[in-house]
Amino acid sequence: MIDFFQKFDPVMQAFIATLFTWGVTAAGAGLVFFTRAVNQKVMDSMLGFAAGVMIAASFWSLLAPGIEMAEHLGQIPWLTAAIGFLGGGIFMRLTDKVLPHLHPGLRVDQSEGVKTSWQRSTLLVLAITLHNIPEGLAVGVAFGAVAANLPSATIGGAVALAIGIGIQNFPEGSAVSMPLRREGMAKGKSFFYGQASGMVEPVAGIVGALFVLKMQHILPYMLCFAAGAMIFVVVEELIPESQANESNIDLVTMATMAGFTVMMVLDVALG
Repeated sequence: MIDFFQKFDPVMQAFIATLFTWGVTAAGAGLVFFTRAVNQKVMDSMLGFAAGVMIAASFWSLLAPGIEMAEHLGQIPWLTAAIGFLGGGIFMRLTDKVLPHLHPGLRVDQSEGVKTSWQRSTLLVLAITLHNIPEGLAVGVAFGAVAANLPSATIGGAVALAIGIGIQNFPEGSAVSMPLRREGMAKGKSFFYGQASGMVEPVAGIVGALFVLKMQHILPYMLCFAAGAMIFVVVEELIPESQANESNIDLVTMATMAGFTVMMVLDVALG
């Protein structure tokens, strides 16, 4: 797989990798063709697993390499990490405050962001799209970092990040399509809305790779920025949603640890 990616330039690598992550989102949305509902324990566990993957990816694939790169470039590592990481969280908070969106399981009148008359389906798609912006950006930045020829950036690590994000995208796709299907929407339309939330990842991936290639001196900041944005999504949305049912908390916690372990193994083994 790594040999396959090495045939292409960084922008194309990021594009191919984020097409994969979008495809897994579509696979999750495709559950609507087989069932109207997913067992709540299973869904909560998948969301918990996704949270674990994102936490591990944020450190192993983004924050740690960003700190190493900052030191290599003569920057103050802890300052670069702090600025980038907090910047990512602040960016997501501002976006969360402005962009109209609705978390799965909530009523339309519980939507967040600027008030709007948009339909429930649109608001659900926007909620998951908000998750996917930092994920696509992270993959693009990771592949762009490899082109910078810095010691801590490897093609294997970038591929591992893409695989990990792809894995955790599966429940996100179903989190949009399944509620819509339960409410009576046609299978095809429910699937369309579910996979649509992943369309932003290839765009964000290309932007991230191009940005890094043009301005390599800010690469450490970008890596830490992507890490901060992903941790914001995990803490603000994935963990609360996965543990909303008190009877499933222990199961979800173990699923989160399993997700962290899988992503850590992928990064260490491939990176």
